Amino acid sequence: MTLAMFSMNGSLRVINHFSAAVLAFSVLLAAPALAAGPAEEATRAAIARVQRIDPAINAVIALDPTAIAQALRIDASGLRGPLVGVPVLIKDNIEVAGPLPTTAGSLALIDNVTNRDAPLVARLRQAGAVILGKTNLSEWANIRSSHSISGWSAVGGQTRNPHALDRNPCGSSSGSGAAVAAGEVDYAIGTETDGSITCPASLNGVVGFKPTVGLVSRTHIVPISASQDTAGPITRTVHQAAELLSVIAGSDPTDPATRRADTHRVNFAAALNPNSLRGARLGVMRFASTYQLDPAFEAALAVLKAQGATLVEIKSFDDKAIGANEGKVLNAELKVGLNAYLATTPSSVTTRTLAQVIAFNQAHAAQEMALFGQETFIDAQKTKGLADPAYKVARATSLAAAGVNGIDKLLAANKLDALVGPTTGPSWKIDAVNGDSFSGGGAGSLAAVAGYPHLTVPMGTVKGLPVGLSFMGAKWSDARILSLGYAYEQASHALVSPRFPRSIEETPEVAPLLARQR
Repeated sequence: MTLAMFSMNGSLRVINHFSAAVLAFSVLLAAPALAAGPAEEATRAAIARVQRIDPAINAVIALDPTAIAQALRIDASGLRGPLVGVPVLIKDNIEVAGPLPTTAGSLALIDNVTNRDAPLVARLRQAGAVILGKTNLSEWANIRSSHSISGWSAVGGQTRNPHALDRNPCGSSSGSGAAVAAGEVDYAIGTETDGSITCPASLNGVVGFKPTVGLVSRTHIVPISASQDTAGPITRTVHQAAELLSVIAGSDPTDPATRRADTHRVNFAAALNPNSLRGARLGVMRFASTYQLDPAFEAALAVLKAQGATLVEIKSFDDKAIGANEGKVLNAELKVGLNAYLATTPSSVTTRTLAQVIAFNQAHAAQEMALFGQETFIDAQKTKGLADPAYKVARATSLAAAGVNGIDKLLAANKLDALVGPTTGPSWKIDAVNGDSFSGGGAGSLAAVAGYPHLTVPMGTVKGLPVGLSFMGAKWSDARILSLGYAYEQASHALVSPRFPRSIEETPEVAPLLARQR
């Protein structure tokens, strides 16, 4: 797995951190696995799936060369638990101890081998999970430019949607969503600032959960926003998401936002109840739907009602205050957070500030900026810090609009347990000229800006492309939101397996409709 080819000191060189790992895996996979333990067997099988499937979707940046050694230790340990021996893929803005760099998709961090486990990764290891490798992402978690191509990074290239290979997987947790959808693994970790877990989960037709901000540590994760960032699960089922969350949730003394996490951490998988919709009051976010999404949304609402939920119509919501202020908050927090993070990276990383990253991109524009620029980085560099009155006003305004005057007010005024609506529209085509073209729908910014939990579960398809149903609730209502989504999932059975067509237009369902009828 050659990572990338790029120019340093004016000459091209191949970054090939993992060629030795690939050779080692080839030998190990070819060798007889006599009396292999369950962790080893699962890991070998997962590696084989990645090697077989990933060339079509480009979801995995690198396999961890220690994966089989991890599995052997786990088999010898006698550990017990739901994640023992389970292969997990980690988004490549999250640090993992070992030889793999944490790049955030940028060539500026190609030498960022920190030999640190993010606390959430350490928790996964303690639970017996195998860290299988790193997934591709939208470079810098989609914060570099407003004209980006989701799922593209200079390190990893373009990730593709397994439901139609010319379609976008959304971002920024593109590889995590696509890898789970394609069946490479059942468990992956993504991160979200606004939509970066829920959108790729929805567009790839799997489950994604953005926890309450502060339930999961952000330490040793390349940051965007201290007020909105969180990691979370991307899985095939809600039960699997709850299993992952049960392990990665918890307080971390180095992340002040998590000081209450242990108070709200439970066994989220054990708390799932297939009857939890019975008697629940759900706010129907009509403003989050579109004509494309309405048929699938109506079918989902019928399932919710049949399971005993009371549906309360919410036809409109004014989100202008969120839209006008969120960008100002993210820009200011990005500069402060990224500068602080880069200062902790190894000396081999020469970009120690946001300003130096901007300069690096300019110096390597042919590799980094041939498809889109870095105007958001430039705007962030101009910000004046978290003490700036303009930042404070923007944060207070957007937080109130999404929280006390948003989700909290909607829940209280209508005596609701949660809000439901389409997560977002179906996937758009990968477009190297115009960048992303979101197809509309969704209200995920409410939960993202407020820092509240947001679950997306497969809802159906639009002409063969998956779309998800969102469940959002109050701060720290993570267990309740997961349980409501679980009850819907168990009744709806809306998970659709990908067929890897080159395009939707070539599928048997659509191709005849595009042909001449005479």
